[in-house]
Amino acid sequence: MLYERHYSARKNRKSKQIVGPGYSIVLLTHDDKALFVWQKQKYRNDGQHGINCAVFRNEGAGLASALILEAEQIVWQRWPGERLYTYVAPKLIDSINPGCCFKKAGWRVCGESGSGLLILEKLPEA
Repeated sequence: MLYERHYSARKNRKSKQIVGPGYSIVLLTHDDKALFVWQKQKYRNDGQHGINCAVFRNEGAGLASALILEAEQIVWQRWPGERLYTYVAPKLIDSINPGCCFKKAGWRVCGESGSGLLILEKLPEA
């Protein structure tokens, strides 16, 4: 139900899957108020590489940027040294600063998709 309230669920109504093919890590807080999904795919048609934050939804589990930092540590334990990236749909969220919680966690805007989604990334520390 938490995923169904995420804006990306709207485009995936026909499928019951939260994440597509590939390897994934699905994180849910103990109180079921935050969901974080990492996805690693061998082949992508969007030119991106690394580990994709496919879903992040926080409905009061704590400070969003702190949850992101925790999720980073988990994904880097499994796939050390990988670039992390995500897409943010500015038109589908209620924010004057789309991706603000990721930016506060040290992510940076690195581009825009053809459909107008912001691409944010975080590189592993050297």
